[in-house]
Amino acid sequence: MKISGIICEYNPFHNGHLHHIKQTRANGATHIVAVMSGNFVQRGDVAIINKFERAKAAIQCGVDLVIELPVAYCLSNAEQFADAAVYLLHQLHCVDELSFGSECGDTAILQKALEATKICQALPEHGYLMKNGCTYPKATQILIRQNYGDEMAALISQPNNILALEYLNALQHRNSTMQPFTIKRSVPHDSTTISDSEASASMIRTMLKDQFHRIHLLVPNASEKALWDAVTHGEIARMETLERLLLYRLRTVTKEELKALAEIGGQGLENKILEAQNAIGLEEMFQTIKSKRYLMSRLRRLLLNLLIGITAEDTKTPPPYARILALSERGSDIINAARDHGCGLPFATSLVKLAELNDICKACTELEARSTSIYTLAQDKVGPANADYKAKIAMI
Repeated sequence: MKISGIICEYNPFHNGHLHHIKQTRANGATHIVAVMSGNFVQRGDVAIINKFERAKAAIQCGVDLVIELPVAYCLSNAEQFADAAVYLLHQLHCVDELSFGSECGDTAILQKALEATKICQALPEHGYLMKNGCTYPKATQILIRQNYGDEMAALISQPNNILALEYLNALQHRNSTMQPFTIKRSVPHDSTTISDSEASASMIRTMLKDQFHRIHLLVPNASEKALWDAVTHGEIARMETLERLLLYRLRTVTKEELKALAEIGGQGLENKILEAQNAIGLEEMFQTIKSKRYLMSRLRRLLLNLLIGITAEDTKTPPPYARILALSERGSDIINAARDHGCGLPFATSLVKLAELNDICKACTELEARSTSIYTLAQDKVGPANADYKAKIAMI
């Protein structure tokens, strides 16, 4: 029995994800557990379809167990996102391998890039560059180029390589015995082109609007059905649908509330956000706040954190439980193996049961339920409140 872990969003599940699963199986994995983002994703956006349908499609396409990454960590920076997801897998005490995609496709090279990154981020010049307007990643890239050359600088600028480095860093941080295994991505992140039967998730999300007839070439049948059902039932969710809610929250926020948010930093970003209180649309709001110092994904996460009510306190401790979103028969094997190996986290499918465990679990479940109630307002057709308490998981 070899259990492999995958950290994912499946937004939506496409043929590239299917290839990843097949390659993970080919590397010897008999069982696969996925830690998946819920209804909000790390780029600072809503998921195109709800987490239960995405989890079900993942099981139908070869994953055995899907565990939810709580929303506070989904809407965190890449380091916190990766560390929390790795923590969940590590605490199962039975996962042998962490499998992830990268543009590089070479674990040894990524390990070297991680060490180079750590060295450059510790240099005094890194802080100087940030004080003069560079983002944290940009400052790192400049110093990598100066000290290790253009090829290494290009490598650490690619989005999946960046996440890969965070996964490797989290494995070190957690002193995990999980072995890293990377698969080379065939389609670049956010690519707007279609290669054979593959396209990026962002391209597929764009195609939902007026090219759905082409999507069947790019996603497995289970994912296509989930997408089609969401389209026909008005359950496609988009950030733009939350525009008035976001504007309302922006217009009523105080500086103290902004300072309590994760990622706000000490650079006066709260003042830039307050300058956008007169904006009459999302685009104007982001253009007012945006600068070369602040990545757009960071700003989007901040505003969603504000809307949901997620503060820096909510990510000071790692995820307190492993909530199951979907599983197969082999998924039950993983749960049994975790229990046999002294799993460090409680398992459950129900938020109600998890909330009863302790105060930390209760606070985490309340955030999750609130975020889902907000998520249903982002759908084409407004969904019900408290949907997270009523949902039934897929057992296949």
